Amino acid sequence: MTILYLHGLESKLSPEKRTVLERFGAVIAPDLDYYSNPNVYDLLLKMNEEYQFDVAIGSSMGGFMGYYIANTILCPALLFNPALPHRPVPQSIPAINPSKSASLLHFALGAQDEVIKANDNLKWLAENRLPYTDFKISIHKQMEHHIPLGIFEIEVTEFFRQMELLK
Repeated sequence: MTILYLHGLESKLSPEKRTVLERFGAVIAPDLDYYSNPNVYDLLLKMNEEYQFDVAIGSSMGGFMGYYIANTILCPALLFNPALPHRPVPQSIPAINPSKSASLLHFALGAQDEVIKANDNLKWLAENRLPYTDFKISIHKQMEHHIPLGIFEIEVTEFFRQMELLK
């Protein structure tokens, strides 16, 4: 299993979270500069040619990018507080073909997130629902924009369990 992990704007994958992910497969976590490279999407598609990602996992801006990559390469995705309703930096992304989309999109949202409000994501998801994709949405009442390790571990474990059930 090859896991693509996409960090947020000003963050990186912590060693503790990498350890959680490594229980499920090989982790590819590129260091991305969303500010100076508006073509991160194209870079990730090129990386997919080499690594053949099985899943995409991302947080914030990485969750935004993970949404589009997953729906292009047709892999399941786990997205923490994705910057779907509004993104702080411009990125070139394609339109999604609703008849060809990821099989599973699992969203973990923080009810206390003031950066990307859970309700804004819920509204965006309702307006942009993909008819052939299973959505799973978790809203953590105490979670802010930062993802605590415990919640990260719970959501990652549940995501991979869901993938097994969908096989």
